[in-house]
Amino acid sequence: MQDKNINRIKKKFRQLKCCVIIPTYNNENTLESIINNLLKLTDHIIVIDDGSTDSTNRILKQYKNIHKLKNNKNSGKGYSLKKGMNYAKSIGLKYAITIDSDGQHYTKDIPKFIEEIKIKSNNNIIIIGSRDMNKVSVPFGSRFGNNFSNFWFNFQTNIKLKDTQSGYRLYPLNVIEDINLISTRYEFEIEILVKSAWKGIEIKNIPINVSYKKDRISHFRPFIDFLRISMVNIWLVLYAILYIKPRDFIRNFREKDIRKFINDDILESKDSSLKKAFSISLGIFIGLTPFWGYQTLIVLFLAVIFKLNKVLAFTFSNISIPPLIPIIIYFSINTGKFIVGDSYYNNSDNTIYMGIQGNLYLYLIGSFTLAFFSSIIIGLISYISLKAIETKLK
Repeated sequence: MQDKNINRIKKKFRQLKCCVIIPTYNNENTLESIINNLLKLTDHIIVIDDGSTDSTNRILKQYKNIHKLKNNKNSGKGYSLKKGMNYAKSIGLKYAITIDSDGQHYTKDIPKFIEEIKIKSNNNIIIIGSRDMNKVSVPFGSRFGNNFSNFWFNFQTNIKLKDTQSGYRLYPLNVIEDINLISTRYEFEIEILVKSAWKGIEIKNIPINVSYKKDRISHFRPFIDFLRISMVNIWLVLYAILYIKPRDFIRNFREKDIRKFINDDILESKDSSLKKAFSISLGIFIGLTPFWGYQTLIVLFLAVIFKLNKVLAFTFSNISIPPLIPIIIYFSINTGKFIVGDSYYNNSDNTIYMGIQGNLYLYLIGSFTLAFFSSIIIGLISYISLKAIETKLK
């Protein structure tokens, strides 16, 4: 890196009030060279010794101008990152670049992160270094783990990223102010991404280089740590389905009147007429089936799985609004009665809701049948109508 470019990056580090955070655990072979290379760009280096038992302590004693923190025992990467971020905030810094200490990341990629941030703007953005996972040198486990993480991150946030597991990142330090982060190990890095996205913080990838040398010391435990990441993902998925997605839909819907909703989410949506029609059809089907109390959960889950229009699916699933429920129940029971015959019909109670108890068998058969045929008919009508509108607009 040329001296002129180095000076420019050093100046921008100071202007942005940015630091580099290095969590380290028994990486004596690579830690020293990483620190030396970083010192060419900034003095704001925070190293968290996560209970190392090798010569890490001796190496760190050489450096008088960097910030050194220590965990009394090995507490995990997530715990160390949180500790480093809180410390950086306490000394007045605003951004932190996190880099692994095992030699996987190249310090020459630091300027790529710095250049993404505008000095006089409120840059509420997390930048993740994206590795080229198609290289032959990338281990299968890393490639699989990244694809696994990317899929669930997209499910949880509707944001597509190429790399969600890279530890080479830039964080605005205010992300840790209002986010309750419970993870302490590798799963911390997916938890902070998902919860930041839920808070509306922008997240993007930039390309970086990566090294997977055979002598690189990694403390990732394939079974235990992958299990921990999976457990956190399960919790995040459930929370997204039960709260985040309905919350976002309601917020979005409240901000629009019905005309704007039709224009933005139906007519002007980038989805094809076929996908919109399938989304409406799914909503009608779930709305008419007897999954009382779980319809929102089911329709959002299926819309995400089948990559349909979640807004349309959710909207039309609300066909079972209170004024229509008695009518739906009436037609469901009578549809079941038509299919299996009068002999199963119990008319001992004339009230529509109590009638379900006496005709549960008819109701279940009728509701699913009614839902199936209604979704097909309404789906076809929707497709023909949307296709006609689309042709007219063109």
